[in-house]
Formats: sequence, C-alpha cells, structure tokens
Amino acid sequence: MRLMRVRSNSNRLLGRRDIPRSVAGVGLVELMVVVTIISMIMLASVPTYNRIQRKARASTVINDFRVFAAVFQAHAHETGSWPAETPVGVVPAGMNNAELKTESWQKPTPMGGQFDWDFNQVHPGGTSPGGRWRAAIGIATSGTSTVILDVDLMEEIDRALDDGDINTGSFRLGGDGGPLFILEP
Repeated sequence: MRLMRVRSNSNRLLGRRDIPRSVAGVGLVELMVVVTIISMIMLASVPTYNRIQRKARASTVINDFRVFAAVFQAHAHETGSWPAETPVGVVPAGMNNAELKTESWQKPTPMGGQFDWDFNQVHPGGTSPGGRWRAAIGIATSGTSTVILDVDLMEEIDRALDDGDINTGSFRLGGDGGPLFILEP
C-alpha cells in the first residue's frame, strides 16, 4: 500500500510572520502613508494657489483701470470734455478702438461685471457734495456678468491705485457696492 505524503510548505505556517511577502506588491500601510503625504501637500498648496490667483486678478484689474484712466484723461485733454454717460459694458461715444481697447472694455472683468463709464453720476456716501462724481470708471453688474465683491481683492487693488482704504480716496466702493475709480471728483 502506498501512503500519500502531504507536502508541507514550511514557509506557510500559521503565524503571520512566517508568510512571505510579495516583493512587487505595496502594503496597505505604505499606501495609506503615501495618501496622507499627498493630502498634506495639497492642503498646504491650496491657500498658496488661491493667493496667486487673487494677485493675478488684482494685477489685471489694476492694469485695466490705469490704462482706461489714461485713455479717458487723454480724450478729455484733447477734446476739452469727458465722454457722455453710457450703460455698463458700452464704449462711450467718441472713443475708438485705437484709443480704447474695446474688447477689454466690453468683456467681463476678472472680478466679474463689466467696466462702466460714469459721467456726472451720483453715488451715495461720497465725499463730494451729494456724492456726485464728474468722471469715474466703475465695474458694475451687467446682464451677462455679476460683480464678485471680494474685500481682500478690493483692498489689494486700492493699495496699488490709491490709499489702501476702500471707503476713501480715488478708488472706493461705489453706490452699488462695486469698485469705482474716480478720475475727477
């Protein structure tokens, strides 16, 4: 009679320490450590990314206000008067593409809304008598884009253009709560 012998695998004993690990595989603990490290890196990078985005938006709006202010002041100097009032996003009469980059004026700004030329307008709470400004460039909500009022962004723009206080100076909050850059009080 032949006896069958059961081959025992000496490497596969009942103890966990005796089971050989695959050299090519990744254990659950290692995977969890990697996921935790990646999560921590993402947590640290999100505020930095948001700060960079805010600075880029502020720089674009600051540049646009400066360029548009110079164009309107040059136009007033050459013609002897400011252009007439126009609705939000509409290029004032008498201004052409050579003077004013009309596509920049008409498209939504990085903070939402569109540029608005204000001539002899009343803005409540202003320091001029009755809150009236003779000439100003604003950003206002239009039919296609809503202004996103971010106080930190507004203050950053104000520090670059004016006195750093959005309630005083040439750059301030207008009557509708949107940014207003006053060219002539």
